[in-house]
Amino acid sequence: MAQIEQSDGGKKKKGAQKKIAIHVDFTPMVDMNMLLITFFMLCTTMIKSQTLQIILPTNEEVRREQQSQAKQSEAVTLILDTEYDGDTPAVDSETGKTKHRIYYYEGIADTTFATPNYLHVEEFIGNMNHQPQGIRRILRERNEQVMAQYQILKERWKNKEITKEEFEQEAKKNASDSTKTRPVVVIKPGPNTTYEGLINAIDEMNINQISRYSIELPTHSDTLLLRRYEQDHNETIIRPTVREQRNQATTAQAQASTPNP
Repeated sequence: MAQIEQSDGGKKKKGAQKKIAIHVDFTPMVDMNMLLITFFMLCTTMIKSQTLQIILPTNEEVRREQQSQAKQSEAVTLILDTEYDGDTPAVDSETGKTKHRIYYYEGIADTTFATPNYLHVEEFIGNMNHQPQGIRRILRERNEQVMAQYQILKERWKNKEITKEEFEQEAKKNASDSTKTRPVVVIKPGPNTTYEGLINAIDEMNINQISRYSIELPTHSDTLLLRRYEQDHNETIIRPTVREQRNQATTAQAQASTPNP
């Protein structure tokens, strides 16, 4: 509590103001603050973190020698590439998005080129008129059985027949159901692929409920397919990386600016 102390030290002139010393005890205020903090801690609802949830591939129980093996009918290989305008990624004038291309083949790479469809080309388009397009359509067709059950679970969740936790748990089991026909996707980023292109590919795996996929570097067989595709379609796919072009330009500029002895 506050206390007022009047000091009468010494003689003072007539009419002089009296000095008053005020002492305030803050102990009750501290107690009240602790009670308020305790009240807010008990009554406050904690907000869930709004971070991005990334669904990683399931760790299915398979032997180590079988982890890199898959049926030829189930395997799909995606070779990612990004188009460039000079040393910057090219942008689509209509959508404003970076231009990415996906060269893909099914099963084993056909380096004999016995069939004309040894390599296919798609893009990251997404949905148009509520229908999957581009590489999304290809992956969804390969994972049709899983996606059919996933849509049923999604409708049950929307109708509040199951909770969100039950939906996520059942969807995870459905994606790893070995009794269904499921693809095994191998994602191979090319030397000019941007980080965005790789993220787009992983997003397609999650959207299409593909639990079996891996990220690897392109092999010599992949290079042969791209070289043959360049010849057949008169395109340039395998080109010096942007980093190499920048290094060459920097070296040439340094040599030009160096005075001759």
